[in-house]
Amino acid sequence: MSDYKRNSKILIGYLGGSENIVTVTNCMTRLRVTVKDESLTDEDKIKEADDVIGLVHDRAGSYEIVVGPGKSRKYADQFREFGFSSNPGNDEVPDWKSNKEKLKSLQKGGRIKNGLKLLGDIFVPLIPGVITAGLCAGFAALIAQAIPDYDNSKVWSVIYDILTLVNYSFMTYMTAWAGYRAAERFGATPIMGGMLGMITSLSGIDDIAKLLGLYNDDHPLNSILRDGKGGVLAVIMGVFLLSVLEKKIRSRMPESVDIIFTPLLSLLICAVPYILIIMPLFGFISNGIVWVFTELCLSESVIIRCISGYLSAACFLPLVATGMHHGLVALYSVQLEAMGHITLYPSLAMAGAGQVGAAIAIWFKARKVGNKKLCSVISGALPAGFLGIGEPLIYGVTLPLGKPFIAAGLGAGFGGALVMAMQVASTTWGPSGILAVFVMTAGPLGPVKSALFYVLGLIVSYVCSFIITNLIYKEKDLIADCPTVHHGDPITLGEVSSPLFAPVDGRLIKMEDIPDPAFSDGTMGECVGILPDSGMVYAPCDGTVAVVAETKHAVFIETGDGRNILIHAGIDTVKLNGKGFNVPVGVGDTVKKGDLILEMDLDIVCKSGLSPMIITAEST
Repeated sequence: MSDYKRNSKILIGYLGGSENIVTVTNCMTRLRVTVKDESLTDEDKIKEADDVIGLVHDRAGSYEIVVGPGKSRKYADQFREFGFSSNPGNDEVPDWKSNKEKLKSLQKGGRIKNGLKLLGDIFVPLIPGVITAGLCAGFAALIAQAIPDYDNSKVWSVIYDILTLVNYSFMTYMTAWAGYRAAERFGATPIMGGMLGMITSLSGIDDIAKLLGLYNDDHPLNSILRDGKGGVLAVIMGVFLLSVLEKKIRSRMPESVDIIFTPLLSLLICAVPYILIIMPLFGFISNGIVWVFTELCLSESVIIRCISGYLSAACFLPLVATGMHHGLVALYSVQLEAMGHITLYPSLAMAGAGQVGAAIAIWFKARKVGNKKLCSVISGALPAGFLGIGEPLIYGVTLPLGKPFIAAGLGAGFGGALVMAMQVASTTWGPSGILAVFVMTAGPLGPVKSALFYVLGLIVSYVCSFIITNLIYKEKDLIADCPTVHHGDPITLGEVSSPLFAPVDGRLIKMEDIPDPAFSDGTMGECVGILPDSGMVYAPCDGTVAVVAETKHAVFIETGDGRNILIHAGIDTVKLNGKGFNVPVGVGDTVKKGDLILEMDLDIVCKSGLSPMIITAEST
């Protein structure tokens, strides 16, 4: 059980102390901390702290501490108990100087990365609402599909209406929520940002457009100006302008009337260029983005859809690893506003499934070589991975190992190609993995078929990533830090005074890391394991062959001084019943150190899913 209070105090110290911490927030898997002075932080110790899976230093002064689902909120709550705020300065007038320094610090990173991260900062707090609204829309769609006459039933009709209301409560006013959050991010008064966002969706915009000749009565959607034009992209730019105006006005406004006139003047002055310039401009930009989606994700050519789906799913993981993936939510919202569903997100959701398939492949390999720690990490992270929370697997498994991270992306691409080829569409973004089944209910396929093809895409991603990982990543890569030995090299079993000699060439595995409790806990005596480079096994000492297993996978040698030495070829290889083994010696034969005593076919053992580890033990 995690000690959140104790661990939080330790993390505060590693972050440079309480005086160095500016803000603390969280998303589903990460504790997001902003600090004043990066030189006071100790990134290495943060990475080694309890519960910490990974660390992302995505821009100046900003750290994302990956602790996994559930824990991120508990750590954030604990930090708040210590007095740290998620939005300092918003109780009163925002700290404009502090905000200015934060905005300047963004310039220290790449502009594209910082721009995407900025969008992420705005949208991440909205994700719970996005998920709730999308799930309700998905359930409503399933009811309409499964019960066509639901409106004739009071019970089902009420349930459907409630689900629809919850969905509309977010979708109708999404621009308002985005405006409120953008104002927090840019340092404007949040409620004024929300008001500007709400203006975007009100029908009064149509009245203004008609007066100015900017409204197309025959084709309202083609109007230069109409309600909702530009969507959240326009709102974000408008709120940025609002924040600039508010700062300038407040700097000149007498304090006695600041609370009255600064918000009023800021919003009124901003509203004119916002409605007449920003909304039409970003309307054209939004139309361009939707056009790209249409040409790629909804192309009449299945080949183009497959290529688009593969590339989007395969390339998504690097964005997740660098914390930039949240910046894509603006694209989701544009498509959702324009089309009523999202075709890009289902493909990107396959990336998490790729992590699962790659991690399962690594688990089997780690188990073979006795890497218990890695097996434990994967076992703990896999449930979250199946549910669509990929960060624990990324930072704890695939990314540190390198090749599996690439394999996960390559495998996920096949699932992405499938779901985009079949035009699977979602009612929202946010949940992925198995949890997303109920939001993959939009698009031309209909709710049930769309959800089924999404599940099939997950399975394809699991399987392909598993296969590719097995092809490009070998067991020996997991034991790179283990010493290499050659047969004939001296090896020591525990505290015994007389050394033995390595029976094979390979990597030396400590007793406690042997993936068989009978050996690792000392039941069979002191021992070591060697992951062999070949199947030729030689005598580790002089002596007499005392026992040869009927299944030919083990040989006992009795030495002249009364020691009983066991050479055991493979873990659980008794199941092969002698297949793949040959023993050229018999009971009573005298052997010398270095004599060939056993041959094991590594291909047969490995293809059977068993570990070929050679164990040398002194039986008690």
